[in-house]
Amino acid sequence: MIIQNNPFSNTLHSLDLIAERQKALSCNLANMDTPNYRRKDISFAQYLGAASGSLETALSMKMGPSPVTLQASDEKVNPATELSEMQKNAIMFTVASRRMTSLITEMKTVINMGAS
Repeated sequence: MIIQNNPFSNTLHSLDLIAERQKALSCNLANMDTPNYRRKDISFAQYLGAASGSLETALSMKMGPSPVTLQASDEKVNPATELSEMQKNAIMFTVASRRMTSLITEMKTVINMGAS
């Protein structure tokens, strides 16, 4: 779970999760004609939203992020759906990478201000 006070760590974990989802989606496309292949995906809600109480928040701060689990479903791979999900994932990557760039720029500003 991503419940930490460090914005760098939160953004880094988000980027890792986005990368893992991209792997799952591309694997679905690569195996869409494979007999008995089961579609896989990563649930962001499960990963990010599971800690709702104070106990869960305290535990997640001490234990760090939970492992990413692929969820297999019985649905057949639909190329249009997979491509659409890949586009959504690309937008999430853009937002997360811009957030990381912003954090780095803020840190550089603080460092430069302190050096003056």
